[in-house]
Amino acid sequence: MDLAQLKQNRNALFWSLHVLGWSGYGVSQYVGALLYGKPVAYVQYIAVAATAGCILTMPMRYICRWLWKKPPAVTFAGSLAAAWVTACVLRVIMNWYYHKYLEPEWPMVHWHEYLSGAMSSTYLIMCWVGLYYGVRYYELLQSQRIATLQATSLATEAQLKMLRYQLNPHFLFNTLNAISTLILDNRNSTANNAVTGLSEFLRYTLDQDPMKKVTVAQEIDALNLYLNIETMRFGERLRLVYAIEDGASSMLVPSLLIQPLIENAIKYAVSPREQGGQIRIGAHVTGGMLQLEVADDGPGMVDATRLANGRGVGIRNTRERLQVLYGERGTVAVTNTHPGLRVSLTFPAERATAPA
Repeated sequence: MDLAQLKQNRNALFWSLHVLGWSGYGVSQYVGALLYGKPVAYVQYIAVAATAGCILTMPMRYICRWLWKKPPAVTFAGSLAAAWVTACVLRVIMNWYYHKYLEPEWPMVHWHEYLSGAMSSTYLIMCWVGLYYGVRYYELLQSQRIATLQATSLATEAQLKMLRYQLNPHFLFNTLNAISTLILDNRNSTANNAVTGLSEFLRYTLDQDPMKKVTVAQEIDALNLYLNIETMRFGERLRLVYAIEDGASSMLVPSLLIQPLIENAIKYAVSPREQGGQIRIGAHVTGGMLQLEVADDGPGMVDATRLANGRGVGIRNTRERLQVLYGERGTVAVTNTHPGLRVSLTFPAERATAPA
């Protein structure tokens, strides 16, 4: 919504409340006139009073808008003075009409009679002023709330992007080192294919918004771009097992969430061992929670809590991404499986909506 639309909407809100308020005043006075058996001419007097009040308080909007920016003492004193002057003018009109058409046999003798009832009208106008400031204050609170939400959203987005982009140099270093090894081993064709795969994977990471969520099926497709590179490097030494339940395939996950976990598994369970190793990637839904698992059959860890407590770029960034997105409902668990290590990510299951 641009400034012109906002201003137009605020004008519509003011005039709606302004006319509605004075209409309500007229109706309440009319009901009172019926209860006390006032003549029909008194209804005309009420209509004149409500119309005059509606017209005379129009300038109060601009006076109050100017006073709104002043110190509280000036705002209160200025509002009271403006309300009193407006009330005096209103009472002059009301009293003149009353004595002119309702009680012509009792003409006003002294000038101060025209101001009779100015105090009660001042209370009425001050109610109008209070409602005006109340609406302005509510708008201010809403604007501050929206600004706070926007700032929080931007901060969250920046934090997620920072966490995501911290992983790219780490992954790129490892992959380029692997390609360099292929070249040194004169496996030039494989190295060329690895470079092509790296290009496709990097294009995906650059095009993919870190704030966007993808389905588990899409996440596996993206991971295969990375795993194809590692398969070229390790060949049969890298064995992959997928255990993706049908119900989990359509669930949403943060993009490239488990890629650093697989990278860690390759680094510790596949690369250092001559026979290589097996990596199992699983996903299932239990009790409204989605659980992703990356498990290997490597040597595991002597103290799994060292990794679970956040040491290591991959685990730390994964945990922080989950906490930013899901708070306490996003958890990371690291356990030794003898042999191997299993990293489990658990967070609320969210099914992707079908495209319209």
